[in-house]
Amino acid sequence: MDYIQFLKSKIEVAPISGFTVSEAEINPALKPHQRDAVRWAVHGGRRALFESFGLGKTVQQLEYCRLVTEKQGGKALIVCPLGVKQEFQQDAKNLLEWDEPPQYVRTMEEVRNAETDIVLTNYERVRDGDIDPQYFTATSLDEASVLRSFGSKTYQTFLDKFKGVKYKLVSTATPSPNKYKELIHYAGYLEVMDTGQALTRFFKRDSTKANNLTLYPHREREFWVWLSTWALFITKPSDLGYDDTGYDLPPLDVRLHKLADDYFSGEEKDGQIKFLRDAAVSLSDAAHEKSESIVRRVRKAKEIIDAAPGEHFILWHDLEAERHEIKRQIPETVDIYGSMDYDERERRVLDFSNGKTRLFATKKSISGSGCNFQRYCHRAIFVGIDYEFNDFIQAIHRIYRFLQTEKVIIDIIYTEAEQPILDVLMQKWKQHNVLAEKMREIVKKYGLSGTSQVEKLARTIGVERVQVKGKNFTAINNDCVLETTEMESNSVDLIHTSIPFSNHYEYTPSYNDFGHNADTVKFFEQMDYLTPQLLRILRPGRVAAIHVKDRVLFGNATGTGMPTMEPFHAMCIRHYMQHGFQYFGMITVVTDVVRENNQTYRLGWTEQCKDGTKMGVGCPEYILLFRKLPTDTSKAYADMPVTKSKEEYTRAQWQIDAHGYWRSSGNRLVEKDELLSVPVRDLQKVYRQYSRDNVYSYEEHVALAKELDKEGKLPATFMVVAPGSWNDAVWDDILRMRTLNSTQSRRQQEMHVCPLQLDIVERIINRYSNPGDVVLDPFGGIMTVPKVAVDMGRYGIGIELNNGYFRDGVGYLREADDKQDVPTLFDLFGA
Repeated sequence: MDYIQFLKSKIEVAPISGFTVSEAEINPALKPHQRDAVRWAVHGGRRALFESFGLGKTVQQLEYCRLVTEKQGGKALIVCPLGVKQEFQQDAKNLLEWDEPPQYVRTMEEVRNAETDIVLTNYERVRDGDIDPQYFTATSLDEASVLRSFGSKTYQTFLDKFKGVKYKLVSTATPSPNKYKELIHYAGYLEVMDTGQALTRFFKRDSTKANNLTLYPHREREFWVWLSTWALFITKPSDLGYDDTGYDLPPLDVRLHKLADDYFSGEEKDGQIKFLRDAAVSLSDAAHEKSESIVRRVRKAKEIIDAAPGEHFILWHDLEAERHEIKRQIPETVDIYGSMDYDERERRVLDFSNGKTRLFATKKSISGSGCNFQRYCHRAIFVGIDYEFNDFIQAIHRIYRFLQTEKVIIDIIYTEAEQPILDVLMQKWKQHNVLAEKMREIVKKYGLSGTSQVEKLARTIGVERVQVKGKNFTAINNDCVLETTEMESNSVDLIHTSIPFSNHYEYTPSYNDFGHNADTVKFFEQMDYLTPQLLRILRPGRVAAIHVKDRVLFGNATGTGMPTMEPFHAMCIRHYMQHGFQYFGMITVVTDVVRENNQTYRLGWTEQCKDGTKMGVGCPEYILLFRKLPTDTSKAYADMPVTKSKEEYTRAQWQIDAHGYWRSSGNRLVEKDELLSVPVRDLQKVYRQYSRDNVYSYEEHVALAKELDKEGKLPATFMVVAPGSWNDAVWDDILRMRTLNSTQSRRQQEMHVCPLQLDIVERIINRYSNPGDVVLDPFGGIMTVPKVAVDMGRYGIGIELNNGYFRDGVGYLREADDKQDVPTLFDLFGA
C-alpha cells in the first residue's frame, strides 16, 4: 500500500451505536432525572454516568441493559465489585418490579444457561476468568473507577476484551478524584477517543518525570465541553432542571481526632535519642506509623462508640491487625474479611444494611464501593487513614448519600505524625468538589442535547505544509515522509535526529504522527516509508547518526508483573541495515540511574532489597552510526569526505581523543578524603574525573558512597558518584539539562517531551560534517539540530509535524541565522 493508505489503516472509528427511545418505553419507576440519563445513554450507545451517590445509578444501568436487549436482542452483562450484586437484584425486584432479577454468573457456561437476558458478574471473573464480553450486546461497568489507572492490569485487559462491544456503559460517582487526566481513560475504554490522542490534545507533558501531565490552561474549556458529549455529570436532579425534593443531603459533620505521639520514640541508628516522631510523609513511613499506633487508635474508636450507645457504626480499617484489635477491644463488632466464605460475607453485609447489626468492621477495599448503608447507619469511624482518596471518599458515601435522613458524622482517627496524610486527603477532597462543580456548570449550560463535538476533535491526516527559509536554514512544517520524498537525491551531508521511541510518546493528534501506532511493529512499518528516502537523499559515504533509547515495558501492562526492556536500539540497527545503511558503531550516552528511577520507579532501592532478582540496570541512550556506501568502495572514502587539516587537528589531539584513558587536566589527582569535603552540587563532576584518573575499585566505590550517605551527601534525586568512562565510545559528561527546553521554560513556552542535548548535537556535527555542509533532522522538534548546525557554520534543515514545536523552532533558527550575519570585532579589524 502507499503511504496515505497506510495512514488511513491507522484510523479507528467509534460507530454511532445508539438508538432513540420514547419516554413511554422507560420504566415508570424511574425518576425524571434517571429517565433522561437512560435515554441519553441509550441514544449515545457508549456513554459514562458520573452521578453523585444515591442518584440511582443501579436502576439506570438495569434499565439501559433492558432497553438494549429488548430492542437489539442478545444478552447484557453488568460487571460489579464483589459484594454489590445484592443491590442490583434488590433494586430489580423491589423498585423496577421485575419478575426475575439478573442472575449472577461465574463462567461462560453459566452465561449461556442463564434464564435472564441480563446477568451479573464481578471484575475478577472478566479479568482473570473466561467471561467473554464479546458475547454480549451490551455491557455495563458498575463502580468503574477501576479504569482510572491506565497502566493497571484491569484497564489494559478490559480495553482489549471490551473493544468493539456496540453498547458500553460505565458508571461511577468518583470518576477523577485527584487528576483530571484520568477521565480520558474512560474515553479510551468507551472508544470515544483513543487515550494517546486525548493526552496529546489536552495535556502537556513533563520531560523530566514520566506520566506527569497537566491540563493546558487554554484548552481547559474545550476539554470540559468535549467531556460533556460522552460523560454525564449530575450532582443532584436540579442539574437537569428537576426538583431536588428528597435529594437534599443532610449536614455532614467531620470530626478529627488527633492522637498525641509519644514524646520518646526510640533511638536512631546512630544511637541518638529521638523525642518526637517524624512526619509520615512517604508510603513506608505511613505504613510504619499505622502499625505502631493500632492499639491507641482502636481505643479511641471504642470511646466514640461508647459515647453513643444507641447508634449504628461502620468501622473502616485497612490492616488485618486492626481488625483483630477491634475484635479484641470491641468484641460485639461483626466483621468481614477477604478469605471469609463469600455467602457468609454477603449475609453480614445485608444484615448491617438492613439494621440487624449495630457495629460493622470492614475494609474499604471490600465494602467501600457499591454498598448502601444509609438506611440505618449515619456514623462512620475511620480507624486509620492513608493516601488513597478514592477509597476514602467512596467509603464516606456508603452512608452520606441521597435518601439519608440523619446528620452524618464521620470520625477520623490519626496521629500527629499522620498530619501530612490528612492534609493530602483534605486537599484532594476540595479538588474533587471543584471538578464536580465545573461539570455541573457544563451540563446546565449545554444540557443533554447529544450534539457531539467529537467529530470536530477527530484526528487528522496530513498537514498544511509551511516552509520558512533563512540564509542558513530551511524549516518545514510537514510529515517527514511526504517531505523527504520530494527532496533531491544525494543532497544531504549529515542526517542527525532523535527518532520517536516507537509509540512511547505522541506529539500531535494526527495519524501522520509516528508515535500514534498500536505497537513497535506498526511503528517500524511506518518507518519503512521514511528510511529508504533518508538513504536516497544522503550523499554517498556520509553518516546518519540516530539517537535512540531502549523502552521500559511495565509489568502491569505486559502481564509479567515486573518491568522489562524492549531492546529498541537493537531493533533500530536491524531496521536501518535492512534498508541499505551500513552500521559501523554506537556511542553510549550514560544517563543518571537515580533520576531514571524517579521517572519510572523500576529500580527502587526498597524493591531490590526485597528481591535482588528484580534488579535491572540503568537505561543509557545511544547514538547509532550508519553510513551510506560511497560510490567507490575500494577505499570507502565518502564522495565528499569530512576533512580536517593536520594543523587544526594535530597528531597529539588525535591520539588523546582516540585513546580510552583520559587524564585529569589538574596538577594532581583528587584524593578520596578531599571528595568528602566537596559540596554536593559539585560532587558529580569531581567524582567523574576522579574515577577516570584512578584505577577503579568496586569496594572503594561502595565505601565512598557509604561515607557520603553518612554525611548527608548522597541525594535521592540524582547520582553523584557515577563511574567515569575510559572509552570514547561511552560519553559520561553529557549535561542532561543543556537543551533548548531551558530557553522554552524561560519563555514560558511548551517544552519538548524528549529534547536532544546540545552537547550530543555539537559533537556529532563537528565529527561528521564540514563547514558549509547540509545537516538534516527529519524529526526536527524545536529544531535543536538545525539550530546547532547554523551556529557551527553549516546549513540546517528541519522537518516537524507539530506546528507548535515548528513555530518555536523557527524562532531559534532565525536567532541563530541573525548571529551569523552580525560582524564581530575581528571582522571590523580585518576590514
